[in-house]
Amino acid sequence: MKLTTTDREILNSYKSLVEGLADYLGPCYELVLHSLEDLDNSVIAITNGHYTGRKIGSPVTDLALKMLTSIEKDGAQDYISYHTTNKEGLPLKSCTIAIRGENKRVIGLLCMNLHLHASIDTFMNSIVAVNTGKEENSPITEEFSEDVDALISSALLAARKQVMDDSSISSTNRNKEIISLLYQKGIFNLKDSVSKTAGLLGISKNTVYLHLRSLQK
Repeated sequence: MKLTTTDREILNSYKSLVEGLADYLGPCYELVLHSLEDLDNSVIAITNGHYTGRKIGSPVTDLALKMLTSIEKDGAQDYISYHTTNKEGLPLKSCTIAIRGENKRVIGLLCMNLHLHASIDTFMNSIVAVNTGKEENSPITEEFSEDVDALISSALLAARKQVMDDSSISSTNRNKEIISLLYQKGIFNLKDSVSKTAGLLGISKNTVYLHLRSLQK
């Protein structure tokens, strides 16, 4: 199959997905990205390939070829989940997902293999361990809100508490600091966030814009 420049860009964009999923899922999972441009050397990204002995440049599998035929001829769905074994006969729980490019052609495959023979300690450690990218005492927090209004309100309350707990911030600068914290969190990328923030703080939109212009400089 001859891929277009756009097709290749689409496939290359999945490489970071492979890396991110590998970081999230842990060492019990093998993730493989295939390009269908060269079936003999289809693997273009792989993590934990030691489980199957594969590496970049390894060929596509027979099951993948069968799946592609089913999609093309029978209109089968673009993914399949199944149990199988590796060449040592060890059990895997797997999923193969088709990747479509220009003109809706299938141009690649994303495969995930959970190696069920991995030790329970390895599996549990991959779930419990949290790589925050920060110090262990500073875990990442995330707001899960039902709608935008709730998200802005929640972010503002958290920012207000942080500012109010900081005795070094004078009362005249509190709103400015709250807006600065919201700006750092990207809240002002949300629609109508300026007017909603102004209303919650009891100040004018022009005041919010004034502080934002100062931050953007």
